[in-house]
Amino acid sequence: MFPLYDDNQRIHGRPYVNYLLIATNVIIFVVEVIVTGYFHNTAATNAMLENYGAIPYKVLDGDIPSVITSMFLHGGLAHLIGNMLFLFIFGDNIEDKFGRIKYLLIYIGWGIAAALAHSIVAVSVGGGEIPAIGASGAISGVLGAYLVLFPKAKIFTIVAAFFITTVRIPAIAFIPFWFIMQVILGFIDQAGGVAYAAHIGGFLAGVLTGYVFKNVINRYGMVTPQVRYPRTDRQNVTNMQDITTHAQPEVIKGSNFYEIIAEMPGLVDQSEIQANYDPNTRSVRIFTSGSRKYDINVRISDIQDENIKIDQIKYLNGIVRIRISNQLS
Repeated sequence: MFPLYDDNQRIHGRPYVNYLLIATNVIIFVVEVIVTGYFHNTAATNAMLENYGAIPYKVLDGDIPSVITSMFLHGGLAHLIGNMLFLFIFGDNIEDKFGRIKYLLIYIGWGIAAALAHSIVAVSVGGGEIPAIGASGAISGVLGAYLVLFPKAKIFTIVAAFFITTVRIPAIAFIPFWFIMQVILGFIDQAGGVAYAAHIGGFLAGVLTGYVFKNVINRYGMVTPQVRYPRTDRQNVTNMQDITTHAQPEVIKGSNFYEIIAEMPGLVDQSEIQANYDPNTRSVRIFTSGSRKYDINVRISDIQDENIKIDQIKYLNGIVRIRISNQLS
């Protein structure tokens, strides 16, 4: 199975940290290729691995800087492309959920957890002096968190059997299958060159992070809701009020419409969502009728026309999009 993209929408603009991580990995790989003559210069390659790779026995002695540098090194073009594809598909939503700075710090933390897991296994089987490189461990953390936070998201995947086709696989099926393969390969290829223990360690760290974020931090109100106004080629809305602790709404203004985007996880479908526009207060009330209760009041102060109607209500993967427009348009 080869993932292409997911259907999970972001609500907080572009994932600049994820882009930065991908760009940094690519740039450093280009430097690797130049310095090592595409890894044909054995002396230069070995020096790079010794100086910047994560050597297991040193990692267990506390050499964390080498872990961080090793996360941006790759041993070949296929290694790089595979890692960056997974990071591109899954990392943007994790950044969107955690926020840019927290995502960067947690990503590095997942890489450290992965390196520790690999180092423990490597030292125990006699490979404590072999450097490990690659972003796979940290990206495995991304996958673990994604599984917990977005289990119903669909992954558009190429499947090759008797023929090649694309299918939509829920994250709750795709990611556990990937993880089980890492466990199996880790047992049957302990002497191989792939650090499967790093994949497993990073993944479990990501699952734990996602669980804590979803079931502890969010549940007990330890995260302050953010209200953001995306930069687009349209005019942004001002003076929007968020009076709920359960969602993080944004408003985009078009030429003859407004679109409200809010996070409402846990609903069955859009039939549970209702929206009303109050011309007196120039606000849109968004509320739910199911077992999960949300009640959001979004005030849009620059609406000048009273002939406003609710055009669309869409719901996908915990995100509701409501479009309002002039009844005469």
